[in-house]
Amino acid sequence: MKRMLLLTFLLLGSTLAALSQDAVKYTDASAFPVFGKAYSDEGPRYRRFPQSLEGVVREPLWNLSTNSSGLYIRFRSNAPAIYAQWTNTGYHMPHMTDCGVGGLDLYAYLDGEWKFVGSGFNWGGGKEHKRKMVANMDPAEREYMLYLSLYDEVKTLELGVPEGYTLEQPVLESPRADAPVVMYGTSILQGGCANRPGMAHTNIIGRRLDRTVINLGFSGNAFLDLEVAQLMADVENPAAFVLDYVPNASPDKIEARGESFYRILREKHPTVPIIFVEDPLFPHSVVDKAMAEEIRSKNAAQKALFERLTAAGEKNIYYLPAQGMTQPEDFVDGVHLTDLGMVHYADHLVPLLKKVL
Repeated sequence: MKRMLLLTFLLLGSTLAALSQDAVKYTDASAFPVFGKAYSDEGPRYRRFPQSLEGVVREPLWNLSTNSSGLYIRFRSNAPAIYAQWTNTGYHMPHMTDCGVGGLDLYAYLDGEWKFVGSGFNWGGGKEHKRKMVANMDPAEREYMLYLSLYDEVKTLELGVPEGYTLEQPVLESPRADAPVVMYGTSILQGGCANRPGMAHTNIIGRRLDRTVINLGFSGNAFLDLEVAQLMADVENPAAFVLDYVPNASPDKIEARGESFYRILREKHPTVPIIFVEDPLFPHSVVDKAMAEEIRSKNAAQKALFERLTAAGEKNIYYLPAQGMTQPEDFVDGVHLTDLGMVHYADHLVPLLKKVL
């Protein structure tokens, strides 16, 4: 008798689950605009490089460019719940949450600003994901922004709402996308190690400025590749360029490639502000003499490049020192930033961006 009751409950649970699933209507996210890309759609939708660069750029750089960092989907719905299902490679890193690496992050436009309302990830990891992003809302028209994964490629993505509710194109032009800030840098800029995609400092900056930020951060590979400079230069109507490559680039690379990288941007955009950023003051440099010397030499090379350009009469270039950028408790591993560190980085950069914009 007990076994029959248990079987009945299991069957009832399965039936209810099936009914619940059937009650959600999914739409491929390709029906909605994606923002944060440096180029018009070409090749797989949720990558940061056009397909034409495969085999042209270094292989590690290409592989990192498939990560969806900084990209976001915009849509509108009157539904009381929002669902998402997506696939990726299932990549995992021990010092960063799976939500940040391969998850999604949902924001709603409420009371005149973008507010976090739900994150998407699977407890068990894997390559296939399904998540109720937010639920139990009053059914009302709202604008949404869905940030994509920071260290994995979103290969497929569908958005879901309960049957009978709408999933439509956005009508609000926020963040504005007509004049993006284009940022180039390292694993930190890519989003390491934010707990969730919306907390990457590029995404924080985008919300604070109400402006699209293009994330060209490449973990361990910001080596001033000139192909990246050309891609940045090809962005239509950029508002500003931020060059934050120093954590990866050696003094020799900065000396050899820094000015060429800059000239590619400047030739195409004679008046667009360009910001040079120093290497962060990593906390262990207080006791690690080798790290202290590495930071000193890299920042000296960056400063020398900036001063050389200034002496040559270059205009609309700005320099952001490391002092005040981070605090000792901002780091996961002494190098990559926690959410707190991401906020501090944004606090450091946003005033200068507001000034130059």
